Amino acid sequence: MGKVKRIEHLLVKDFYSRHQEHLQLELLSDESGLSRRISEPSTNRPGLALAGFYLYFAYKRIQVMGNSEFAYLVSLTEREQIKRFKEMCGCEIPCIVVCRNRRMPKGLLEIANAAGVAVFRTTMDTMRFINNCTLWMDWEFASTTTEHGCMVDVKGIGVLIKGESGSGKSEAVLGLLERGAALVADDVVHFRAPEGRDLEGTSSELGRFHMEVRGIGIVNVPLLFGAASMRVTKKLDLVVVLKPLKELNNVDRLGVEEQFYTVLGKEVPLIDIPVGPGRDTARLVEVAALEQKLRTFGHHSAVEFSRNLMLKLQSQLPV
Repeated sequence: MGKVKRIEHLLVKDFYSRHQEHLQLELLSDESGLSRRISEPSTNRPGLALAGFYLYFAYKRIQVMGNSEFAYLVSLTEREQIKRFKEMCGCEIPCIVVCRNRRMPKGLLEIANAAGVAVFRTTMDTMRFINNCTLWMDWEFASTTTEHGCMVDVKGIGVLIKGESGSGKSEAVLGLLERGAALVADDVVHFRAPEGRDLEGTSSELGRFHMEVRGIGIVNVPLLFGAASMRVTKKLDLVVVLKPLKELNNVDRLGVEEQFYTVLGKEVPLIDIPVGPGRDTARLVEVAALEQKLRTFGHHSAVEFSRNLMLKLQSQLPV
């Protein structure tokens, strides 16, 4: 398992460049404020701050101004507006987002520029922007780690295939791709676990759409198997560890006892599959994925078999 990482801040310029399109952001101010840091993965509506109350002001967050904030400012004299807005901009806030495509008064925009605070405008209404922005901030600030192995989407089940070097991971992935699976990442998988959301895996941008096949080299997966053979991200549902055939006796043959593999504090079902000459590893991984899908629907084949067997034996015991 790789080292767990979590960012402490996000630069405003990175927030803008990464989320400009889906948050419908437009930069109104100059670029002097883009180097500021967002230190908390949430938003704040600065109504109380504009009213002069700063005791619990969440100044480290993105400040969102909607109809309520502008209605309050309009109720003030122009001199008081400038005073209140200047006080807020002097609190080291990261940036301001104006919702509903509202026009920022020229005088207030000049104050923001002078204080080095970036001002953005979005066409979204206030609550929709806050909800969407919070989800993306949770994603940005989520813990991340890397795992050595290959990740594939097998009939809707995200499978991480692990094993020692030369255990046949790439051959198994190729066999799965021929059966309609999709590659998520080869060799190194990057995982992210936003609070309250699924554990998702992806590949690095440089290695995306490619995989290394020993003896052949780097191959372009979509060109060989079609566009449907790639997934950018996928929820992790199952970890499969390929083990040498000599360790067959150490593998649970019935599958009654469940094993788990921990990634970023989340437990994922784990299955050991022995590999050796003549064994169709890809088919075994596919069956393991299908069995895991059944378990998500409440059907545990091994447990059901064991229960039925015990009932049969009990019925044959003398009264």
